[in-house]
Amino acid sequence: MQAGNAHYRTMKDIPEIIPVFPLKAALLLPNGQMPLNIFEPRYLEMLDAAMAGKRIIGMIQPCLDGDRKAGARKERKVPDLCEVGCMGRITTYAETGDGRILITLQGICRFRVLDEMVNRLPFRQCRIAPFLADLEETAGAEEINRQALLKAFRDYLDANNLDADWDGISRAGNETLVNALAMMSPFGPAEKQALLEAADLKTRAETLIALTEIALARENDDFGSSLQ
Repeated sequence: MQAGNAHYRTMKDIPEIIPVFPLKAALLLPNGQMPLNIFEPRYLEMLDAAMAGKRIIGMIQPCLDGDRKAGARKERKVPDLCEVGCMGRITTYAETGDGRILITLQGICRFRVLDEMVNRLPFRQCRIAPFLADLEETAGAEEINRQALLKAFRDYLDANNLDADWDGISRAGNETLVNALAMMSPFGPAEKQALLEAADLKTRAETLIALTEIALARENDDFGSSLQ
């Protein structure tokens, strides 16, 4: 796996502890590109720390059931985190002049949270176990039903009067296509987490097709109900 100028091949290439950015309904996948607009002081400090270190940030969702617990900082309660997230390397960095920083994260691999560190930092850090299989060349890309995936995507766009760069889509490989469509999909936090935790690329593609078909069926039912 290459992200920017860095190569990630084995466990020794992955930090044991990483800063994490809890963001609802955000989905980063291996090899995916996620633009972020950083402006909160605690996350600006997190970004400074990441840039001074390995340039790695873990994207993760707050716990889906909404439970809250006493976190690493005792003076406030923080939302628990999902068990699985995805780490990315900062590959672009730009200051805006008004206090914001624009970055792009390139996905490296998924990780499982082992425990959250207790410290006085304003941002959160976790000890993680990486999904090392994500660092290898993706297997099973040729098994993806590309035609079904594109049909579901086209049907969703048509139903919502949206358009896409079909020339770019036609040139994309199966892995790039599946992960890009999953990341840009308008689904909620639970669906995004299901896409993240899919066992492999083929399962992620099948999950994406199923979620899209469910969304289309729901929209059709709502439209039919409105006519009655």
